[in-house]
Amino acid sequence: SVPFTSLVPQAVRVHNWRLLIGVFWMPDNDQLMKDTVMKMPVPTFDDPAFTEPPPLQEARVAIVTTAALSRRGGVSNWKLQDFHFETIPSDARDLELGHVSPNFDRSGFHADINVVYPIDRLEELAAEGVIGSVASNHYSFAGNQSDTVSELRLDTGPVCAAQMLKDEVDVVLLTPV
Repeated sequence: SVPFTSLVPQAVRVHNWRLLIGVFWMPDNDQLMKDTVMKMPVPTFDDPAFTEPPPLQEARVAIVTTAALSRRGGVSNWKLQDFHFETIPSDARDLELGHVSPNFDRSGFHADINVVYPIDRLEELAAEGVIGSVASNHYSFAGNQSDTVSELRLDTGPVCAAQMLKDEVDVVLLTPV
């Protein structure tokens, strides 16, 4: 296979767009992402903290999202390489998306908050008895973490977990954005 970089100079010199489309090679981004993830080290823990939750119909459920959500007016709290988290009360719907990438498509979030933060669906599940209850608070992190995620593992993650334990959360619904 020909490397992507070797084709770019050839394609740039071509002025016929139909020919450009035929010459220009697009990498398989899904495969590139899979290959990258498979090479990432996975941390091991000597004494993993694992508990078996109660049956789902008795469980208290919280949402943890990487959508960088904030209450209205708080978007400026989010920065590049941001390790803090925001606590979102269960009844809050005045949320803003704090993703800083200009390439991130926000249209789904603006059409329906449940795309990234499925709070209404969670409340419906509680009302139907599928889950025991919805937690009082939910938590939002930014998705742009450091390569080692050490700040998340050693600092903000444990603080967030302690808050969920205090709220007697049994199950966490993760929504990576």
